[in-house]
Amino acid sequence: MKRVLQVLWAGVAVLLLVVPGAGQAPEVRIKDIARVAGVRSNQLFGYGLVVGLAGTGDSTGAFFTVQSVANMLARLGVVVPAARLRVRNVAAVMATAELGPFAREGDRLDVTLSSLGDARSLVGGVLLQTPLQAANGNVYAVAQGPVAVGGAGEQAGGSRSQINHLTVGRVPGGAIVERAVQASVAEDHAVSIVLLQPDFSTASRVAEAINRALGASVAVAVDAARVDVRLPADYPGGVTAFVSRVESLTVRPDVAARVVVNERTGTVVIGGAVRILPVVIAHGNLRIEVRSEPQVSQPPPFSPGQTQVVPRTEVRVTPEPGALVPIPGTNSVQDLARALNALGVTPRDLIAILQALKAAGALQGELVVQ
Repeated sequence: MKRVLQVLWAGVAVLLLVVPGAGQAPEVRIKDIARVAGVRSNQLFGYGLVVGLAGTGDSTGAFFTVQSVANMLARLGVVVPAARLRVRNVAAVMATAELGPFAREGDRLDVTLSSLGDARSLVGGVLLQTPLQAANGNVYAVAQGPVAVGGAGEQAGGSRSQINHLTVGRVPGGAIVERAVQASVAEDHAVSIVLLQPDFSTASRVAEAINRALGASVAVAVDAARVDVRLPADYPGGVTAFVSRVESLTVRPDVAARVVVNERTGTVVIGGAVRILPVVIAHGNLRIEVRSEPQVSQPPPFSPGQTQVVPRTEVRVTPEPGALVPIPGTNSVQDLARALNALGVTPRDLIAILQALKAAGALQGELVVQ
């Protein structure tokens, strides 16, 4: 069972994920740690115009917006010189969407719009018909519809108030798929399972679980990331039923010993396979004390001066004693968390200690600094 130990020091949280040893790790479904090769999404993008803005669109300095409006009007039979246009109610945007692996013609996609010019807000706008193309230049969807922005903003008299981001919006279900992408699941009567986190041990366990469930040697681990599974010719239900059976199988994944520290947030995450060799740690800090005491300045008798209160500030820097703390070799991450918490250090100090343990060769695992 997974345990979470959270320690608070000076309002900053240090999160230690305490996971039992690898032998007690829970089993998970293959579909949660791997994907089927050939089943993937495709990114789409396009250039469009958002109209109907209440004076919060692009200025005339965004010449591409002015030129786009002039070109659109020309295609509609309205010829207007670009220099005569004022487009404060129009904003040029980049539209992005993700085409799923099994999307069919007529399906709808969510579209994200990002301002390309100097528009202040997309609130209340409507996206005009915008073709969405893939990296190969083919158009796979067309987007259009009202823009939803999760924010608001007003300005008047030189004062401005804003909630959330106003130059990025969404058109939920605003794109209609015009061309589907065929996903190739099985090639040459074989299915490839690709691990999301490559690991030789996990790949071997996946192949063993599949062979054990099907009662035949149909799966082989090609490398740390791929397991090839041969599709039985007489399997009932075909490829779909076979992939569904494989994805539902459970395995016990193996993970590398890793410690992840984030110095910006003071977060430390320790994997369950991390161990520490016997070591002695001495850690001390500087204690800085700032004391302010008011002093009364009294003028001499019968003088024209006035009584004044003068602040007096005293700064003291005292080194804290650093005691030697022996840390025995740990066999579990629970022992490691207990030993580190016993030091009673701040999150920043804990990160420094972990880096020093790695440099000394006592930390048996990979140290990742974000």
